[in-house]
Amino acid sequence: MKTVTGRVAVVSGAASGIGRATADRLAAAGAKVVMADVEASALATAVDEVRATGGEAIGVRTDVSRVEDVEALAQRTLDEYGAVHILCNIAGVEGGAPFGELSRRTWEWVMGVNFWGTLDACRVFLPHLIAQDEAHIVNCASMAGFATGLPTFHPYVSSKFAVVGMTENLEVELRTSTAPHVGVSLLSPGLVKTNMNKSERNRPTDVPATDTQDLRRQVHATIDAQTEKFGVTPDHVADLVLAGITENRFHILTHPEQTIAAFRSRLAWMEDGTPPRSPADAPDVGAPASS
Repeated sequence: MKTVTGRVAVVSGAASGIGRATADRLAAAGAKVVMADVEASALATAVDEVRATGGEAIGVRTDVSRVEDVEALAQRTLDEYGAVHILCNIAGVEGGAPFGELSRRTWEWVMGVNFWGTLDACRVFLPHLIAQDEAHIVNCASMAGFATGLPTFHPYVSSKFAVVGMTENLEVELRTSTAPHVGVSLLSPGLVKTNMNKSERNRPTDVPATDTQDLRRQVHATIDAQTEKFGVTPDHVADLVLAGITENRFHILTHPEQTIAAFRSRLAWMEDGTPPRSPADAPDVGAPASS
């Protein structure tokens, strides 16, 4: 996609973090942006702020873990603009505990937002993207989609591995057979200065709280410290996303050296049995974060 000017872009997780920065960047570049988020008040503020800078945007309150909400988001986009050219699946949450203490409902919540939300958006929007002369999908995974071993992050890591596999397979299919004019990018952030560690603020009432668990607090403290030292801003990530769309780049990495090193450590584990270090034990590498 040579330019996003005049194109219609849907961005989930658009009220804060990477999603908000991506919506800002696309609007500034001339796209018509449909901003989706589960936090209605924050979303309304974000839309107002985008419009105040001259951008064109609407907001649609969306819980991406509910396929009905995703379908309603697509319909609202078509009703407003008649088309969709860019889909950015940025929404993400993180909730966890030591494996034996994790409830199934916590797994369902994290997988529902991070994986099923991304999958359903791709399923629902793909026919409308294919109908355009050119289109692009950006799915947000994480460095955690390539790096295992972070204590208490079991659902998050699993969800991001699933996003990686699904997105790779989708790109190959579209490029080689069904719709080569639809580009696909896999966004894999490392440490980004967002509120990911506070995503339990959006935890459904039937999902047990885990942010008071001692090991969780220790891991989050480590991530916060590493983010302060090594993290990039959401605006930096949004610039990479825009470049990925306009240059039809598959991998979008905020910390390429660290992400590639994490992937190579998994290959070493397969080849010679050397297990990777936990990201929490490697401050020069940093722990994974997403939106």
